[in-house]
Amino acid sequence: MSSRYPVEVIRSERRVKTVSARIVDGVIRVRIPAWMSAADEERFVGDVVARIERERRSHAVDLEARARRLAAEYDLPEPTSIRWSTTQRQRWGSCTIGAGDIRISDRLVDVPPWVLDHVIVHELAHLVVAEHSPAFHALVDRYPYAERATGYLMALNDRIDTLGPPASPDTVAAVDETAAADRAVDDGLGRAG
Repeated sequence: MSSRYPVEVIRSERRVKTVSARIVDGVIRVRIPAWMSAADEERFVGDVVARIERERRSHAVDLEARARRLAAEYDLPEPTSIRWSTTQRQRWGSCTIGAGDIRISDRLVDVPPWVLDHVIVHELAHLVVAEHSPAFHALVDRYPYAERATGYLMALNDRIDTLGPPASPDTVAAVDETAAADRAVDDGLGRAG
């Protein structure tokens, strides 16, 4: 595990099954149960450190400005809100049509901008057409890199599948996230999209 922040692991007899982490004075402090094996420690600490670093990088991306620009450019409605989601592990994005809320998986924080823009356009199109119909695809296909970005996401999904699943959410404490919306629409960008 390499991190741009120093990492301090604290084993606790009081901690029963969860792993938590936070940044204190520029150091990622990870608290784990004392019973955890060295292999478990490496896996869980690596996962939680990666999540914290993704969250830090995501602050550099202004999703609201991107969504406004793309909505104007492709004649789509602006969302009520758009933000990163740390809980989306099976989708690249989701859209709550009634509320106009869009969530983008933080797994996309390091993809090229044209791929992130495609996912945003895809979710903006759901504000017009809920299902993945020909009318929906016609809206998404206005984005010139739609086909290329879909291929990129399919390859990324295959790579993620090869690496295996992240540590169980039951055992790793994630950043608090608003509960999934009632009418989230599958993003249609591949199995893990």
